[in-house]
Amino acid sequence: MYYYFDYEEPVFRPPSEAQSLILQATIGCSQNNCGFCGMYKMKRFRVRPRAEILAEVHSIPRHHRAYIQRVFLADGDALVAPQSDLTAILDELAATLPNLTRVGIYASPNSLTTKSQAELEILREKKLRILYFGLESGDDATLALARKGFTAGQMLELCRKAQAAGLKLSVTAVLGLAGQERSEAHALATAEWINALSPEYFSLLTMFRRHNDAYFSAITPLRNGQIIEEALTLVRHLHPRRTILRSNHISNSLNLAGSYPKDREKIIAQAETALLEGKRHPDWWNEIPDYGEAYY
Repeated sequence: MYYYFDYEEPVFRPPSEAQSLILQATIGCSQNNCGFCGMYKMKRFRVRPRAEILAEVHSIPRHHRAYIQRVFLADGDALVAPQSDLTAILDELAATLPNLTRVGIYASPNSLTTKSQAELEILREKKLRILYFGLESGDDATLALARKGFTAGQMLELCRKAQAAGLKLSVTAVLGLAGQERSEAHALATAEWINALSPEYFSLLTMFRRHNDAYFSAITPLRNGQIIEEALTLVRHLHPRRTILRSNHISNSLNLAGSYPKDREKIIAQAETALLEGKRHPDWWNEIPDYGEAYY
């Protein structure tokens, strides 16, 4: 990750954007009402002035510009910025960075409602190539509890619009989001949703406590062992046409990697092995997932 700007911390980015230049086109998240998510609760959403962003791009040292191949537009929902702002930013990035190959961005269902397929096609032509989309769950009851604001069906149609525009999708779901009450329903419905879309990438995160105590009080949290069981149920029911699965976020105790359909049996075997190993450690098995960070 390149550091040229004075960021408004904290800054979040997908694991696959670790080597990207991060440019804050917006601050916070426009859809900052999800009960399970504490990522942007300390920020008030706003779209940064276009001139301010373009000046930042122009300030990148000339002798560094050739080394930057990827850019990630932050914060949590930069796709919601006006189309004219996004096209101007993408044009400036292309003019400034001679070896730019790809721009990525977080996209919420809310932000996808603000862009037509034709507008998304224009953004793709200007090197916006991948959207990171938080599905969270394919189960409508779980989505309602999480205050996602959209049904699984609505999100599926929005993502199909993005696919039709030629954009790659990296979709995330959250293990443990439904609590013990709807764990199986959450896993099965999420697998069904992914099968229907076959996004280019599908990633699993794990539910953990951070600025979301009220949500934890509304569910019976899964233990580490139950998280592995939920993941196993999910991967056993995945049959996408062509999707790369990753479970490599710092919150995950179960690391999975492979491509569907080629590696389907290998991925299931990985989860089954993890389940057997976890049962050998009852103290760990019965703990609620958690991890700490020095900042935030």
